[in-house]
Amino acid sequence: MFCLPFVSAQTTEGKEFWLTYGSVFDIPPSSSGIVMQIRIATRNLPASGTIYFTNLNDTVVFSIGAHKIFTHILNISQRQAVYNTTTGTTDYSIHISSSVPVSVYAFINLGGSEEATNVLPVAALGTEYYHCSYTHHTYWNFLDAYAVVATKNNTCVYHNGDSVTTLNTGQVYYRTSTDMTGDLITADHPVAFFALHRGAGIPLFNDFGRCHLIQQLAPVNTWDNTFFVPVTVMESEIVRIVVSQDSTNITQVVGGSIRTGVPGAQTTLDNLMAGEFVELDIGFNGCFIKANKPVGVCSYIKNFVHPPSPPNFSSSAAQTWIPGIRQTVSNALIAPFISTSYPILIPLHQALIITPTTTRDNTKVSIGGMPPTDVTDGTWIENTTAQMSFYSMPLTNDTASYLFSNQKGMFVFVYGIGTNNTLRSYYYLAGSAMHDLDAAFYANDIHFQDLEDTTFCASNVDFRAEIENIGVEMDSIKWYINGLEEISERNKLEWNKIFSAGEYEITMWVRYENNDTISKTGILKIKSCEVNAEFYANNVPYSSLQDTIFCAKDVHFRAEIEGLAEEIKWYFDSVEYELAQDLLEWSKSFETGTYNIEMWVRYANGETATIQGTLKMEVFWVKIRNVRY
Repeated sequence: MFCLPFVSAQTTEGKEFWLTYGSVFDIPPSSSGIVMQIRIATRNLPASGTIYFTNLNDTVVFSIGAHKIFTHILNISQRQAVYNTTTGTTDYSIHISSSVPVSVYAFINLGGSEEATNVLPVAALGTEYYHCSYTHHTYWNFLDAYAVVATKNNTCVYHNGDSVTTLNTGQVYYRTSTDMTGDLITADHPVAFFALHRGAGIPLFNDFGRCHLIQQLAPVNTWDNTFFVPVTVMESEIVRIVVSQDSTNITQVVGGSIRTGVPGAQTTLDNLMAGEFVELDIGFNGCFIKANKPVGVCSYIKNFVHPPSPPNFSSSAAQTWIPGIRQTVSNALIAPFISTSYPILIPLHQALIITPTTTRDNTKVSIGGMPPTDVTDGTWIENTTAQMSFYSMPLTNDTASYLFSNQKGMFVFVYGIGTNNTLRSYYYLAGSAMHDLDAAFYANDIHFQDLEDTTFCASNVDFRAEIENIGVEMDSIKWYINGLEEISERNKLEWNKIFSAGEYEITMWVRYENNDTISKTGILKIKSCEVNAEFYANNVPYSSLQDTIFCAKDVHFRAEIEGLAEEIKWYFDSVEYELAQDLLEWSKSFETGTYNIEMWVRYANGETATIQGTLKMEVFWVKIRNVRY
């Protein structure tokens, strides 16, 4: 049994981020036509924090209400301080920190060339990346590029094994060249890695259309073996599959066909070597991909005019990272790049939701803190082989966050498409998990990086290891609890143990055939199954609420629950507040009045409890006498 995994689990949300930008074509950052933007979205709690420009030693302070979006448009000096143009080392970075987990997105626009990316939290960063980009356009000849941002001092960076620079915290290594897809970039400390093509034409030999690319890529330790790639309303995309290990076989591609004549790309799915890649055309039903070893997958919107007309959609080059199927989340928070305050020329903004077909009807969306509703204005498209479905939903609210949810797992992407042959688009991953998958363990099917945010009932816990490229031999797998080895479980991929209430550090240690070692640690929290629950409003216990009058509109609720709760519901005057379902902490604004507040809890042992309090709200006005001295 487990309950209530929270947003601080290993996902695309977090509290600390690093960001940098590449160039658009060869346009300088001082150009009046360039718009660069950062957007930050909150869930049920308000957030405060800073956006720090390393090169300027300049800080932007933000404060965001619950379910809201903070938008910062970079001024000229800020653009110049983060805009990379030439190979080398700079301090052109942005550091973003927040008091609570948030989602962060970056956008850059120049006339008809737009692109956006999600920004990964520091906790999701790694030390090994393979570049995934696209071939430069044969007419425009704009170069490919990437950028590495250091999160620690004395970070050594390597390109295909060759040392290229040593960075301190916040420094950036930027490199330009022809198509570098498949190049290996490593570091001895975690870094943020961005693919930053200056102006790609996709596909390579299609007309004169081109668009810059920006996409933060995921480290190799998060790569998977199985993928489902959706498509946008354009109904036709291009996919690149990059290989991380020798002797990789892509064993299944359903809904895609190999592209030939692509410079540097392989035309076989068998016996691929590390750094090689394959390019596919995929159609309107999406593409199911399976490999015997972990691979990286990027999907590209093309320079394309959708036939027939209508709908008369058109698009230019755009890139997104595709997470593996094991990286689903139960909810995802996004901030659409929609605004009337400056000229973004894309008229069609869409969320692209991917979820198992059998549970797709459980998908909900909450806009700006409103009660969750079914997704609307789209059609579910099913891929029977993958047993996955996807749905494009229009985004129209530019000031509110969108919170998508499906307890059985999903991914969310966001894209923009032009109309009337305007050939413009952007595409980015909006929400997924970012779990370590190279060597991972699970406790009662909960990934080790999510254990600290998950509470177990005091009982038997089943452990399971999933490890790439290991043959189980003597002393190759060891398990530790609070630093002491469980000797009887040595070399076991599966085992179980009964735990009493408490907190335990669980470590899995692995030694590979080449004598490399790795360890992964998670914090296991066990509670007694004895049941007790109470809640607080602005730190006032529920039992004292009837004797308390609040003058502030915003009220912060906090639950304290003993025992293992499987479900939590909150009610105002007997009406359920669905936005707070299964939350231990949340906030809401109230008008003057008296409210009956109920918290309902269902425990793992089947018991239920209802805790009630009376909330009194009154807006006080203070009259100030004007006195002349």
